[in-house]
Amino acid sequence: MQFGIFSVSDVTRDPTTDHTPSEAERIDAIVTIARHADQAGLDVFAVGEHHNPPFFDSFPTTLLAHIAAVTARIMLSTSTTLITTNDPVRIAEDYAMLQHLAKGRLDLMLGRGNTGPVYPWFGKDIRQGVHLALENYNLLHRLWREDVVDWEGEFRTPLQGFTSTPRPLDDVPPFVWHGSIRTPEIAEQAAYYGNGFFANNILAPNGHFLQLVNFYRKRFEHYGHGTAKQAIVGLGGHAYIAKRSQDAYTEFRPYFQGNPIYGINSSLEDFVSATPLSVGSPQEVIDKTLGFHDQFGDYQRQLWNVDGMGLPLPMVLKQIDLLAEEVVPVLRKELEARRDPDAPDAPTHQSLVRAKYGDQPPRRPRPNSNRGDNLTGTSPYQDSETDYRATYPAL
Repeated sequence: MQFGIFSVSDVTRDPTTDHTPSEAERIDAIVTIARHADQAGLDVFAVGEHHNPPFFDSFPTTLLAHIAAVTARIMLSTSTTLITTNDPVRIAEDYAMLQHLAKGRLDLMLGRGNTGPVYPWFGKDIRQGVHLALENYNLLHRLWREDVVDWEGEFRTPLQGFTSTPRPLDDVPPFVWHGSIRTPEIAEQAAYYGNGFFANNILAPNGHFLQLVNFYRKRFEHYGHGTAKQAIVGLGGHAYIAKRSQDAYTEFRPYFQGNPIYGINSSLEDFVSATPLSVGSPQEVIDKTLGFHDQFGDYQRQLWNVDGMGLPLPMVLKQIDLLAEEVVPVLRKELEARRDPDAPDAPTHQSLVRAKYGDQPPRRPRPNSNRGDNLTGTSPYQDSETDYRATYPAL
Protein backbone atom coordinates (compact mmCIF):
# COMPACT_ATOMS: atom_id res chain seq x y z
CA MET A 1 0.00 0.00 0.00
CA GLN A 2 1.34 3.41 -0.97
CA PHE A 3 0.55 6.54 1.04
CA GLY A 4 1.23 10.05 -0.11
CA ILE A 5 0.00 13.54 -0.78
CA PHE A 6 -1.20 15.45 -3.81
CA SER A 7 -1.54 19.12 -4.62
CA VAL A 8 -3.95 20.87 -6.97
CA SER A 9 -1.47 23.82 -7.05
CA ASP A 10 -3.99 26.43 -5.99
CA VAL A 11 -2.96 29.97 -5.05
CA THR A 12 -5.47 30.84 -2.32
CA ARG A 13 -5.79 33.61 0.26
CA ASP A 14 -5.15 32.62 3.86
CA PRO A 15 -8.40 33.71 5.57
CA THR A 16 -6.68 34.07 8.96
CA THR A 17 -4.07 36.59 7.77
CA ASP A 18 -5.59 37.89 4.52
CA HIS A 19 -2.28 37.06 2.79
CA THR A 20 -2.39 35.66 -0.73
CA PRO A 21 0.95 34.12 -1.71
CA SER A 22 2.48 34.95 -5.05
CA GLU A 23 2.93 32.26 -7.68
CA ALA A 24 6.65 32.33 -6.93
CA GLU A 25 5.97 31.72 -3.23
CA ARG A 26 3.65 28.82 -3.97
CA ILE A 27 6.07 27.23 -6.44
CA ASP A 28 8.89 27.43 -3.89
CA ALA A 29 6.52 26.07 -1.23
CA ILE A 30 5.46 23.07 -3.30
CA VAL A 31 9.09 22.06 -3.80
CA THR A 32 9.64 22.34 -0.05
CA ILE A 33 6.51 20.27 0.56
CA ALA A 34 7.67 17.52 -1.82
CA ARG A 35 11.14 17.41 -0.24
CA HIS A 36 9.62 17.26 3.23
CA ALA A 37 7.32 14.40 2.21
CA ASP A 38 10.34 12.53 0.83
CA GLN A 39 12.36 13.07 4.00
CA ALA A 40 9.40 12.11 6.20
CA GLY A 41 9.07 8.75 4.45
CA LEU A 42 5.83 9.13 2.51
CA ASP A 43 5.61 7.06 -0.66
CA VAL A 44 4.09 9.40 -3.27
CA PHE A 45 3.98 13.08 -4.17
CA ALA A 46 1.60 14.10 -6.97
CA VAL A 47 0.65 17.44 -8.51
CA GLY A 48 -2.12 18.42 -10.88
CA GLU A 49 -2.23 20.24 -14.20
CA HIS A 50 -4.21 23.46 -14.64
CA HIS A 51 -4.03 26.27 -17.17
CA ASN A 52 -6.05 28.91 -15.39
CA PRO A 53 -5.87 31.01 -12.23
CA PRO A 54 -5.85 30.46 -9.31
CA PHE A 55 -3.57 27.50 -10.12
CA PHE A 56 0.11 27.66 -10.96
CA ASP A 57 1.11 24.25 -12.33
CA SER A 58 0.53 24.32 -16.07
CA PHE A 59 3.40 21.89 -16.87
CA PRO A 60 3.82 19.15 -14.26
CA THR A 61 6.81 17.61 -16.04
CA THR A 62 8.94 20.71 -15.49
CA LEU A 63 8.02 20.92 -11.82
CA LEU A 64 8.40 17.18 -11.21
CA ALA A 65 11.77 17.08 -12.99
CA HIS A 66 13.07 19.66 -10.53
CA ILE A 67 11.54 17.78 -7.61
CA ALA A 68 13.14 14.55 -8.84
CA ALA A 69 16.51 16.28 -8.66
CA VAL A 70 16.06 17.35 -5.03
CA THR A 71 14.47 14.17 -3.64
CA ALA A 72 15.84 10.70 -3.10
CA ARG A 73 13.17 8.04 -2.93
CA ILE A 74 9.61 9.34 -3.17
CA MET A 75 7.47 8.30 -6.14
CA LEU A 76 6.38 11.21 -8.32
CA SER A 77 3.02 11.33 -10.04
CA THR A 78 0.35 13.64 -11.42
CA SER A 79 -3.17 14.44 -10.31
CA THR A 80 -3.92 14.72 -13.20
CA THR A 81 -2.32 14.98 -16.64
CA LEU A 82 -4.90 16.21 -19.14
CA ILE A 83 -5.25 13.43 -21.71
CA THR A 84 -7.86 15.43 -23.63
CA THR A 85 -6.07 18.69 -24.44
CA ASN A 86 -2.45 17.48 -24.50
CA ASP A 87 -1.14 15.85 -27.66
CA PRO A 88 -0.41 12.19 -26.84
CA VAL A 89 2.88 12.46 -28.73
CA ARG A 90 3.88 15.29 -26.41
CA ILE A 91 2.81 13.28 -23.34
CA ALA A 92 4.77 10.23 -24.55
CA GLU A 93 7.97 12.19 -25.00
CA ASP A 94 7.70 14.52 -22.00
CA TYR A 95 6.94 11.78 -19.49
CA ALA A 96 9.48 9.34 -20.91
CA MET A 97 12.10 12.05 -20.45
CA LEU A 98 10.88 12.67 -16.90
CA GLN A 99 10.93 8.93 -16.22
CA HIS A 100 14.63 8.86 -17.17
CA LEU A 101 15.46 11.93 -15.08
CA ALA A 102 13.59 10.47 -12.07
CA LYS A 103 15.36 7.11 -12.51
CA GLY A 104 12.01 5.35 -12.71
CA ARG A 105 10.39 7.12 -9.73
CA LEU A 106 7.42 8.15 -11.85
CA ASP A 107 3.94 7.20 -12.81
CA LEU A 108 1.07 9.38 -13.96
CA MET A 109 -2.65 9.78 -13.65
CA LEU A 110 -4.62 10.71 -16.76
CA GLY A 111 -7.88 12.60 -16.62
CA ARG A 112 -10.16 15.07 -18.35
CA GLY A 113 -9.81 17.74 -15.68
CA ASN A 114 -12.55 19.94 -14.26
CA THR A 115 -12.13 23.17 -16.24
CA GLY A 116 -14.41 23.39 -19.27
CA PRO A 117 -12.74 26.41 -20.96
CA VAL A 118 -9.43 24.54 -21.24
CA TYR A 119 -10.80 22.71 -24.29
CA PRO A 120 -11.11 25.73 -26.62
CA TRP A 121 -7.87 27.17 -25.22
CA PHE A 122 -6.13 24.19 -26.78
CA GLY A 123 -8.30 23.96 -29.86
CA LYS A 124 -10.50 21.11 -28.66
CA ASP A 125 -14.26 20.62 -28.37
CA ILE A 126 -15.51 19.78 -24.88
CA ARG A 127 -18.39 17.86 -26.42
CA GLN A 128 -15.79 15.37 -27.63
CA GLY A 129 -14.12 15.10 -24.21
CA VAL A 130 -14.68 11.39 -23.59
CA HIS A 131 -13.79 10.43 -27.17
CA LEU A 132 -10.63 12.57 -26.97
CA ALA A 133 -9.61 10.85 -23.76
CA LEU A 134 -10.14 7.38 -25.17
CA GLU A 135 -8.45 7.95 -28.53
CA ASN A 136 -5.51 9.88 -27.11
CA TYR A 137 -4.69 7.19 -24.59
CA ASN A 138 -5.02 4.45 -27.20
CA LEU A 139 -2.27 6.24 -29.14
CA LEU A 140 -0.15 6.97 -26.06
CA HIS A 141 -0.24 3.29 -25.11
CA ARG A 142 1.17 2.34 -28.50
CA LEU A 143 3.78 5.10 -28.61
CA TRP A 144 5.35 3.75 -25.41
CA ARG A 145 5.29 0.11 -26.51
CA GLU A 146 6.05 0.14 -30.24
CA ASP A 147 9.33 1.46 -31.59
CA VAL A 148 7.68 2.50 -34.85
CA VAL A 149 4.04 3.59 -35.01
CA ASP A 150 1.71 4.02 -37.96
CA TRP A 151 -1.54 5.53 -36.78
CA GLU A 152 -4.60 7.40 -37.98
CA GLY A 153 -7.45 8.70 -35.84
CA GLU A 154 -10.10 11.38 -35.60
CA PHE A 155 -8.48 14.14 -33.57
CA ARG A 156 -4.92 14.63 -34.80
CA THR A 157 -2.87 14.28 -37.96
CA PRO A 158 -1.78 10.74 -38.91
CA LEU A 159 1.58 9.29 -37.93
CA GLN A 160 3.71 7.40 -40.45
CA GLY A 161 6.72 5.47 -39.22
CA PHE A 162 6.90 7.61 -36.09
CA THR A 163 9.18 6.94 -33.11
CA SER A 164 8.73 8.92 -29.91
CA THR A 165 11.96 9.77 -28.13
CA PRO A 166 13.38 9.05 -25.68
CA ARG A 167 12.12 5.52 -25.43
CA PRO A 168 10.81 4.54 -21.96
CA LEU A 169 13.43 3.71 -19.34
CA ASP A 170 14.37 0.00 -19.47
CA ASP A 171 11.79 -0.38 -22.26
CA VAL A 172 9.06 -0.23 -19.58
CA PRO A 173 6.60 2.68 -19.77
CA PRO A 174 5.48 4.60 -16.69
CA PHE A 175 2.51 3.00 -14.97
CA VAL A 176 -0.75 4.78 -15.77
CA TRP A 177 -3.71 5.46 -13.51
CA HIS A 178 -6.93 6.58 -15.20
CA GLY A 179 -8.69 9.10 -12.98
CA SER A 180 -12.43 9.56 -13.13
CA ILE A 181 -15.32 10.43 -10.82
CA ARG A 182 -18.25 9.84 -13.15
CA THR A 183 -17.35 8.18 -16.46
CA PRO A 184 -17.68 4.41 -16.94
CA GLU A 185 -15.93 4.62 -20.34
CA ILE A 186 -12.74 5.68 -18.56
CA ALA A 187 -13.05 2.85 -16.05
CA GLU A 188 -13.59 0.49 -18.98
CA GLN A 189 -10.44 1.71 -20.72
CA ALA A 190 -8.38 1.33 -17.53
CA ALA A 191 -9.66 -2.24 -17.18
CA TYR A 192 -9.06 -3.07 -20.85
CA TYR A 193 -5.37 -2.21 -20.63
CA GLY A 194 -4.85 -3.56 -17.11
CA ASN A 195 -3.98 -0.10 -15.86
CA GLY A 196 -4.88 1.45 -12.52
CA PHE A 197 -8.09 3.28 -11.72
CA PHE A 198 -8.06 6.28 -9.39
CA ALA A 199 -11.19 7.73 -7.78
CA ASN A 200 -10.61 11.13 -6.20
CA ASN A 201 -12.60 10.28 -3.12
CA ILE A 202 -13.63 13.83 -2.14
CA LEU A 203 -16.49 16.28 -2.73
CA ALA A 204 -19.13 13.55 -2.71
CA PRO A 205 -21.07 11.50 -0.15
CA ASN A 206 -19.36 8.55 1.50
CA GLY A 207 -19.24 5.56 -0.84
CA HIS A 208 -20.30 7.62 -3.86
CA PHE A 209 -17.57 6.16 -6.11
CA LEU A 210 -18.01 2.54 -5.07
CA GLN A 211 -20.17 1.64 -8.06
CA LEU A 212 -17.57 2.96 -10.50
CA VAL A 213 -14.70 1.22 -8.72
CA ASN A 214 -16.61 -2.07 -8.65
CA PHE A 215 -17.39 -1.72 -12.36
CA TYR A 216 -13.66 -1.27 -13.07
CA ARG A 217 -12.81 -4.33 -10.96
CA LYS A 218 -15.36 -6.46 -12.79
CA ARG A 219 -14.10 -5.38 -16.22
CA PHE A 220 -10.45 -5.84 -15.16
CA GLU A 221 -11.28 -9.49 -14.50
CA HIS A 222 -13.30 -9.74 -17.73
CA TYR A 223 -10.24 -8.73 -19.78
CA GLY A 224 -8.10 -11.43 -18.18
CA HIS A 225 -5.69 -9.33 -16.12
CA GLY A 226 -6.49 -11.18 -12.91
CA THR A 227 -9.36 -11.45 -10.49
CA ALA A 228 -11.42 -8.43 -9.49
CA LYS A 229 -9.58 -8.27 -6.19
CA GLN A 230 -6.28 -7.97 -8.10
CA ALA A 231 -7.32 -4.76 -9.87
CA ILE A 232 -5.21 -1.69 -9.08
CA VAL A 233 -7.24 0.98 -7.27
CA GLY A 234 -6.26 4.35 -5.82
CA LEU A 235 -8.27 6.80 -3.73
CA GLY A 236 -7.86 10.50 -3.13
CA GLY A 237 -8.83 12.33 0.00
CA HIS A 238 -8.45 15.48 2.07
CA ALA A 239 -7.18 15.55 5.63
CA TYR A 240 -6.44 17.99 8.41
CA ILE A 241 -4.87 16.55 11.56
CA ALA A 242 -3.98 17.85 15.01
CA LYS A 243 -2.93 16.05 18.16
CA ARG A 244 -6.34 16.77 19.66
CA SER A 245 -9.56 16.55 17.70
CA GLN A 246 -10.90 19.87 18.95
CA ASP A 247 -7.71 21.64 17.88
CA ALA A 248 -8.02 20.17 14.38
CA TYR A 249 -11.55 21.55 14.01
CA THR A 250 -10.60 24.93 15.47
CA GLU A 251 -7.54 25.33 13.24
CA PHE A 252 -9.15 24.09 10.02
CA ARG A 253 -12.54 25.77 10.36
CA PRO A 254 -11.50 29.18 8.92
CA TYR A 255 -10.07 27.48 5.83
CA PHE A 256 -13.23 25.46 5.33
CA GLN A 257 -15.90 28.07 5.98
CA GLY A 258 -16.74 30.15 2.95
CA ASN A 259 -14.40 28.19 0.70
CA PRO A 260 -16.11 27.87 -2.71
CA ILE A 261 -15.20 24.19 -2.92
CA TYR A 262 -16.37 23.09 0.52
CA GLY A 263 -17.87 25.37 3.09
CA ILE A 264 -20.67 27.40 1.53
CA ASN A 265 -23.72 25.36 2.48
CA SER A 266 -22.45 22.92 5.12
CA SER A 267 -20.95 23.07 8.57
CA LEU A 268 -17.53 21.49 8.94
CA GLU A 269 -18.92 18.82 11.27
CA ASP A 270 -21.69 17.88 8.85
CA PHE A 271 -19.32 17.74 5.90
CA VAL A 272 -16.86 15.51 7.75
CA SER A 273 -19.69 13.20 8.76
CA ALA A 274 -21.22 12.94 5.29
CA THR A 275 -18.13 12.86 3.06
CA PRO A 276 -14.60 11.38 2.97
CA LEU A 277 -13.08 14.63 4.34
CA SER A 278 -10.96 13.61 7.35
CA VAL A 279 -10.54 16.14 10.16
CA GLY A 280 -9.47 15.30 13.69
CA SER A 281 -6.88 13.51 15.74
CA PRO A 282 -4.50 10.98 14.18
CA GLN A 283 -6.74 8.16 15.42
CA GLU A 284 -9.82 9.73 13.85
CA VAL A 285 -8.05 10.01 10.48
CA ILE A 286 -6.86 6.42 10.83
CA ASP A 287 -10.41 5.26 11.56
CA LYS A 288 -11.82 7.25 8.63
CA THR A 289 -9.26 5.75 6.25
CA LEU A 290 -9.90 2.23 7.52
CA GLY A 291 -13.52 2.97 6.68
CA PHE A 292 -12.46 3.51 3.07
CA HIS A 293 -11.04 -0.01 3.13
CA ASP A 294 -14.30 -1.31 4.56
CA GLN A 295 -16.17 0.29 1.65
CA PHE A 296 -13.83 -0.31 -1.29
CA GLY A 297 -11.87 -3.39 -0.25
CA ASP A 298 -8.12 -3.69 -0.71
CA TYR A 299 -6.63 -0.83 -2.66
CA GLN A 300 -3.11 0.14 -3.58
CA ARG A 301 -2.69 3.91 -3.16
CA GLN A 302 -4.10 6.50 -0.75
CA LEU A 303 -3.33 10.19 -1.42
CA TRP A 304 -4.40 13.15 0.71
CA ASN A 305 -4.51 16.82 -0.16
CA VAL A 306 -2.98 18.78 2.71
CA ASP A 307 -1.72 22.02 1.15
CA GLY A 308 -4.78 23.67 -0.38
CA MET A 309 -7.33 26.27 0.69
CA GLY A 310 -4.73 28.84 1.75
CA LEU A 311 -3.00 26.79 4.46
CA PRO A 312 0.39 28.38 5.22
CA LEU A 313 3.53 26.34 4.65
CA PRO A 314 4.35 25.64 8.33
CA MET A 315 0.89 24.13 8.84
CA VAL A 316 1.31 21.97 5.73
CA LEU A 317 4.68 20.66 6.89
CA LYS A 318 3.13 19.82 10.26
CA GLN A 319 0.40 17.87 8.46
CA ILE A 320 3.05 15.84 6.63
CA ASP A 321 4.83 15.07 9.90
CA LEU A 322 1.61 13.93 11.57
CA LEU A 323 0.75 11.73 8.59
CA ALA A 324 4.20 10.20 8.41
CA GLU A 325 4.73 9.72 12.15
CA GLU A 326 1.31 8.93 13.59
CA VAL A 327 -1.13 8.00 10.84
CA VAL A 328 0.64 6.10 8.07
CA PRO A 329 2.59 3.63 10.29
CA VAL A 330 -0.64 2.51 11.95
CA LEU A 331 -2.46 2.27 8.62
CA ARG A 332 0.35 0.19 7.12
CA LYS A 333 0.09 -2.29 9.96
CA GLU A 334 -3.71 -2.39 10.08
CA LEU A 335 -4.24 -2.63 6.33
CA GLU A 336 -1.54 -5.27 5.93
CA ALA A 337 -3.31 -7.39 8.56
CA ARG A 338 -6.59 -7.01 6.68
CA ARG A 339 -5.19 -7.53 3.19
CA ASP A 340 -6.32 -10.45 1.08
CA PRO A 341 -3.28 -12.58 0.12
CA ASP A 342 -4.21 -12.19 -3.54
CA ALA A 343 -4.33 -8.39 -3.45
CA PRO A 344 -1.31 -6.96 -5.31
CA ASP A 345 1.07 -4.23 -4.24
CA ALA A 346 1.06 -0.93 -6.08
CA PRO A 347 3.20 -1.18 -9.24
CA THR A 348 6.65 0.42 -9.27
CA HIS A 349 9.18 0.69 -12.05
CA GLN A 350 11.23 -2.08 -10.48
CA SER A 351 8.24 -4.43 -10.19
CA LEU A 352 7.19 -3.75 -13.77
CA VAL A 353 10.70 -4.46 -15.06
CA ARG A 354 10.77 -7.74 -13.11
CA ALA A 355 7.34 -8.71 -14.42
CA LYS A 356 8.44 -8.12 -18.01
CA TYR A 357 12.01 -9.44 -17.97
CA GLY A 358 12.49 -11.53 -14.85
CA ASP A 359 16.22 -11.97 -14.30
CA GLN A 360 17.11 -11.01 -17.87
CA PRO A 361 18.40 -7.55 -18.75
CA PRO A 362 15.81 -5.22 -20.28
CA ARG A 363 15.70 -4.89 -24.05
CA ARG A 364 17.41 -1.82 -25.44
CA PRO A 365 15.02 -0.37 -28.02
CA ARG A 366 16.42 0.51 -31.44
CA PRO A 367 14.03 3.20 -32.58
CA ASN A 368 13.26 3.18 -36.27
CA SER A 369 16.60 2.61 -37.92
CA ASN A 370 15.20 3.91 -41.21
CA ARG A 371 14.81 7.42 -39.83
CA GLY A 372 18.16 9.16 -39.85
CA ASP A 373 19.15 12.35 -38.14
CA ASN A 374 17.65 15.61 -39.32
CA LEU A 375 20.90 16.85 -40.87
CA THR A 376 22.25 13.95 -42.91
CA GLY A 377 19.66 11.18 -42.81
CA THR A 378 22.32 8.95 -41.26
CA SER A 379 21.26 6.41 -38.66
CA PRO A 380 23.64 5.61 -35.79
CA TYR A 381 22.07 2.16 -35.58
CA GLN A 382 23.25 1.23 -39.07
CA ASP A 383 26.54 3.02 -39.55
CA SER A 384 29.88 1.76 -38.34
CA GLU A 385 32.28 3.97 -36.39
CA THR A 386 34.27 4.45 -39.60
CA ASP A 387 31.19 5.62 -41.49
CA TYR A 388 30.30 7.96 -38.63
CA ARG A 389 33.78 9.53 -38.67
CA ALA A 390 33.58 9.89 -42.44
CA THR A 391 30.29 11.74 -42.14
CA TYR A 392 31.58 13.99 -39.32
CA PRO A 393 35.35 14.26 -40.00
CA ALA A 394 35.79 17.07 -37.45
CA LEU A 395 34.70 14.87 -34.56
